[in-house]
Amino acid sequence: MERIWGGARSAVGSTADIDSAGTRAENENIAIDWAYVNYVSPIGTFEVGYMNYGATGTIFGNSSYPAGRIKYLSNPINDSININADITKVKDQSYSAVNPSAVWTDADNDAYAIEGTYKWKDGKAGMKIIFYDYAATRPDISATPPSATYNYKKNYFLFTPYAIAKIGPVSVQAEFNYATGDAKKYDQDGIASDVKLENVSGWIDATANLGMAYVGGTVAYVSGDDLGTADKQEGGTLTGGVDWNPCLILFNNDVITYWKGGISGYDSSAAGGIMKNAWFAQGRVGVKPVPQLDAMLSVSYAKADKKPLGFLGDSYGWEVDVTGTYKITNNLSYMLGIGYLFTGDYYKGINAGGTNEVVDDYMLINKLTLNF
Repeated sequence: MERIWGGARSAVGSTADIDSAGTRAENENIAIDWAYVNYVSPIGTFEVGYMNYGATGTIFGNSSYPAGRIKYLSNPINDSININADITKVKDQSYSAVNPSAVWTDADNDAYAIEGTYKWKDGKAGMKIIFYDYAATRPDISATPPSATYNYKKNYFLFTPYAIAKIGPVSVQAEFNYATGDAKKYDQDGIASDVKLENVSGWIDATANLGMAYVGGTVAYVSGDDLGTADKQEGGTLTGGVDWNPCLILFNNDVITYWKGGISGYDSSAAGGIMKNAWFAQGRVGVKPVPQLDAMLSVSYAKADKKPLGFLGDSYGWEVDVTGTYKITNNLSYMLGIGYLFTGDYYKGINAGGTNEVVDDYMLINKLTLNF
């Protein structure tokens, strides 16, 4: 569990900026997110209840939240191989005794997964395969009462190979995600054209520990939707994830979306939030003069994989971040940060008349984090 106190200030990023409240609210006191039974049997461990969902492999692509699950974790094979499986109720809205107002018997979002992992002294590699049976789109909410005319299901597989390793002084992590299947499979033939799903994302991240100093770099990619293929959806399902925040402004969900609210440009463009439809590269250097203090400088660049319809620019821009984090105790830390975004032309939107203007964006932040 993590609790954060702090504040952030961001300058206007364009002449069309909107400062709105975050979409999630902090718990007033204490909330219980996980509650499950753990049973260790001779053939492995079983877990049933509400537990963490949305995290696989590395932190890239993860969007963790509690969900109803049944999990099986095998006993280690030769002390290095594990096989895990789980069933997750991502969304429950079918007719039942606890949901008698529902009008459909198959309107849930379910996920079925199997994962194999291999561990060695300085690393871990794995492969997870998930089948998503998403039927929450079947009640047509645009009709009153709900109509079956344009109802569809979303069924697809997600393949996620990943690896985390330490090679001498260098720590490396990599992950690749490939989603394939049906983005829209209509219940009734001839009503509308089905849409296939083909999404790709991934990253490679490396950090070299040089004693008091360290250097590192990241390259990440999330495919965007190709506007020329109406029968195929190449973007929108896979993202960089809520848990991964590589910058203080660009693709930052914790500070921008959660605390401050959106930093928006023209035509629905926005600087904060999860990474999607993008190429991203970052270089960083840091120093730890004492074990408790970590000071880091990073330089990042991002551009859209596919430009939205009518957009003239595809560059999200360059960002320079300087942060200093001091570890007060084992579970309490304080961070100061400055972020400056050299705003790209992407945020000018369609800009048909060439009159849309954007300005650079900056942030000053202080944050106190307590983990327990």
